[in-house]
Amino acid sequence: MRILGLDYGSKTVGVAVSDPLGLTAQGVEIIRRERENKLRQTMARIDELIAQYGVEKIVLGLPKHMNNDMGDRAVRTLEFQEMLRKRTGLDVVMWDERLTTVAADRTMNELNIRGRARRQLVDEIAAVFILQGYLDSLAFKGEER
Repeated sequence: MRILGLDYGSKTVGVAVSDPLGLTAQGVEIIRRERENKLRQTMARIDELIAQYGVEKIVLGLPKHMNNDMGDRAVRTLEFQEMLRKRTGLDVVMWDERLTTVAADRTMNELNIRGRARRQLVDEIAAVFILQGYLDSLAFKGEER
């Protein structure tokens, strides 16, 4: 079973997908849009990716504050979760994404990725960290993917 990992932002959605065994996450792309509320093309692309990879579950990063409060961005992400559920009919699991952007930045520093390339990759790398964290938690718990 393949799982789709998403990092939902105001103008981008980073996308990652698991391997067929659900062991590793790989970056796929960043879906971009001009305005936050323009989601038609974003949702259509997610539909295409679900069909292309045979996705059976979605993991969506939840951007909580460090003190565990949920701000405006988290509220919008929960609304996006509901849209995904209704549109795809798939289970959409929320995953705490705190520090994933920090981890993505560190990874890009280690790889010496700078400037425009950095801005274009950060959301995709964050989606990989979100999905890999979820996959690792399943393995740790001994749960089936």
